[in-house]
Amino acid sequence: MEGIQGMNDMGRVIEADRAHVWHHLAQHKAFETSDPRVIVEGKGIRVWDARGKEYIDAVSGGVWTVNVGYGRESIANAVRDQLVKMNYFAGAAGSVPGALFAEKLVTKMPGLTRVYYSNSGSEANEKVYKMVRQIAHRVHGGKKWKILYRDRDYHGTTIGALASGGQDERSKQYGPFPEGFVRVPHCLEYRKQWDVENYGERAADAIEEVILREGADTIGALVLEPVTAGGGVIVPPKGYWERVQEICRKYDILLHIDEVVCGMGRAGAWFGYQLYGIKPDFVTMAKGVASGYAAISCTVTTERVFEMFKDDASDPLSYFRDISTFGGCTSGPAAALENMRIIEDEKLIENTIAMGDRCLGNLQALMEKHKVIGDVRGKGLFLGAELVADRQTKEPVAEKLAAQVVAECGAQGVIIGVTNRSIPGFNNTLCLSPALIATPENIDEITGAIDVALTRVFG
Repeated sequence: MEGIQGMNDMGRVIEADRAHVWHHLAQHKAFETSDPRVIVEGKGIRVWDARGKEYIDAVSGGVWTVNVGYGRESIANAVRDQLVKMNYFAGAAGSVPGALFAEKLVTKMPGLTRVYYSNSGSEANEKVYKMVRQIAHRVHGGKKWKILYRDRDYHGTTIGALASGGQDERSKQYGPFPEGFVRVPHCLEYRKQWDVENYGERAADAIEEVILREGADTIGALVLEPVTAGGGVIVPPKGYWERVQEICRKYDILLHIDEVVCGMGRAGAWFGYQLYGIKPDFVTMAKGVASGYAAISCTVTTERVFEMFKDDASDPLSYFRDISTFGGCTSGPAAALENMRIIEDEKLIENTIAMGDRCLGNLQALMEKHKVIGDVRGKGLFLGAELVADRQTKEPVAEKLAAQVVAECGAQGVIIGVTNRSIPGFNNTLCLSPALIATPENIDEITGAIDVALTRVFG
């Protein structure tokens, strides 16, 4: 009873938060003179804070997660029913929702067959890195152990994931990092690195240049986001992915697609890689898999990759000797099954395409009105507007001014995002990723708030 009463006393909740909670990505000095934000309720695409202020959430829980929106009783009921029947058993054994979700998931991913469960995107990516390293030992005589990653991409917050991250501000002061992670250039055409006609192919050729420099016999895998998220919402240029696949096949390099943000409909397809005809060896996902109603991540592989870990039953080192404690939780796949049903039955991917087009059109109209917008880009309900001090030089606006736009939107009751703590000097892209249930009115409210905010900050 004490705990329930405490939840209803918001003053007490805020003070308990201030005194004891260590927030993610937060400088706590500010909380000595102002209250930390506490979100207490969500319904549809809206949330309310502890002071009763209502917001439209244009970033799906702050980090591209709540794809089907807040307050889904059917997901909560599916989780509750599963927990009272069987809540957990280590992943060396199976579970009913684990088996059924894996079966359902691979029907959306032709060419992939095996699902390995864990509980975060960082962990899902770490599993791939371990698989690649083990394959290097078992199949390539210790060669092909390096992993290529791309500038501006992000793959998680663990030390191994940071080693493969192209966002330097996120990795500062956390080194030294493990060896064998090698960076390739980004593919953002707006900030051209080469003056060529077919930019996509040239950006992909830059990956081949790194492979030849390092030695193809040392490279085991290439990890890429299908659309770069926190590094600036980067949609790959035409011709990029076709050439990337050619390069991987040419040098026998495994292709790992990180769908932690783009997966489960966000980009206008079940998975972002499917927009580009990619045939990956690994696909990782988290965030939208259960829309934040339970913790779950998946590392999905081809049967070819899976077979490499069962070729010699007499060898005690032949299988994937890994475990994720909370990969054994049944709440994740139970929530994920219902989450997928909602996306299917409510035709949310179709809605994502339509609302994404509307939002992109609105942002393009804002670009005509506000000179501070240098570029708009995105796929589905995953969009960005890059702010610049000068369109000719493309000089980024000061980070504090981009943050001020976010604050001005918040004052109007609209939560938007901005690239932050990512690319030094280039934390200047506003980010939008509303729930896939967004309506035309929601989209117009979001972009309308940005219009007002830009006017207030830049005139």
